[in-house]
Amino acid sequence: MKVAILAGGVGTRLAEETDIRPKPMVEIGGRPILWHIMKHYAGYGFNEFVIALGYKGNYIKKYMVEYCSLESNLTVHVRTGDVLRHANGSPDWKVDLIDTGIDTLTGGRIKRLAPYLGNSTFMLTWGDGVSDVNIHKLIEFHKAHGKLATVTAVRPPARFGHMVFDGDLVREFSEKPQTAEGWINGAFFVLEPGIFDYIDGDETQWEREPMERLAADGQLVAYRHDGFWQCMDTLRDKRLLQDLWEAGHAPWKTWE
Repeated sequence: MKVAILAGGVGTRLAEETDIRPKPMVEIGGRPILWHIMKHYAGYGFNEFVIALGYKGNYIKKYMVEYCSLESNLTVHVRTGDVLRHANGSPDWKVDLIDTGIDTLTGGRIKRLAPYLGNSTFMLTWGDGVSDVNIHKLIEFHKAHGKLATVTAVRPPARFGHMVFDGDLVREFSEKPQTAEGWINGAFFVLEPGIFDYIDGDETQWEREPMERLAADGQLVAYRHDGFWQCMDTLRDKRLLQDLWEAGHAPWKTWE
């Protein structure tokens, strides 16, 4: 089963970083967040990726082309330019890097990936969010219900202190809780090829008409994930993920 990753957005709320690189290449622990996402899937045995490029897509192409060399010991014959890569621990990944346009919306990017995904079930996520979701259980859930689409529903961390009142008296204060209610789209989808019929073209936003129509047709099912999930929309989010990684408490690091 292939994994599609949308990595073409501009990332305007992280402009301090994305002025020079696409958001999926912003680093956590010295590695692009895209690498963290791919390592998560690969840890469950899924090593074939189809990445939708857009804004500064050449940055991602260059990284993937150079990845093997940068991770390997090399012997370089300077006169001839020949390079011999020695045995290394590089992951056994196959990665399709597909230009899907600078201004294409999320639905359009997904549809442009169709020729590379084959006529079979595939997974999809965004290139800026990490989670400890169990991929095997997610797929098992999807196969059991037999619908076209499964979305991982999450409860996001609250950005501000949460208070419980007794009249005007604060009985409970918690700085960073998970919201007690309110499930949101956490990506980490499992999808059938039939979802492409719900996408009109480049100007279609996946989170609008396609998902709304899938829900109306009874073809969208939620996999509720109570564990860790965090997107990287702002510098605050990046610092949070960086702090977790540096402290050795990164919940999304589910691989060995």
